Amino acid sequence: LCFLIYLRTFIYPFFTRGRPFPLQLLFFGTLFCIYNGFLQGYYLIYCAEYPNDWCTDIRFTSGLLLFLLGMGINIHSDLLLRQLRKPGEVTYKIPQGGLFTYVSGANYFGEIVEWFGFAIATWSLPAFAFAFFTLCCIGPRAYHHHRYYLKTFTDYPKSRKALIPFIF
Repeated sequence: LCFLIYLRTFIYPFFTRGRPFPLQLLFFGTLFCIYNGFLQGYYLIYCAEYPNDWCTDIRFTSGLLLFLLGMGINIHSDLLLRQLRKPGEVTYKIPQGGLFTYVSGANYFGEIVEWFGFAIATWSLPAFAFAFFTLCCIGPRAYHHHRYYLKTFTDYPKSRKALIPFIF
């Protein structure tokens, strides 16, 4: 969890191309990640009680698999997005490949799957709250990106959905 927070907060902004990443967003992202990491960690260390066989429980194993799947989708989608622009280029382009074949917000979909997987694996209220918060914050962003792409690019694939492949 700490590695992912570190990656998203400190490493990812330096790999983006195009417009500079605003320092204010980096600051607030750091604050949010510190608070969320503390809340998740505190709950898991001091509040949660798991039986000795928790690692073989269906909730843990299915949650871990979902988490890893979502993380893979998220990382792959971010890679595809970073490769869209040349250094210094600021124009929008249509993302291609991976889950972008099916949805406009493949990176958002991956992150949502990732955090719901974490919530299922930990079976904790703070983790479910964070997963729900993630869905509520970046789900609409995926929808608005989708609408923007449809309006801006006449050759944008009409079969592509906003966030959930084949559904929405």
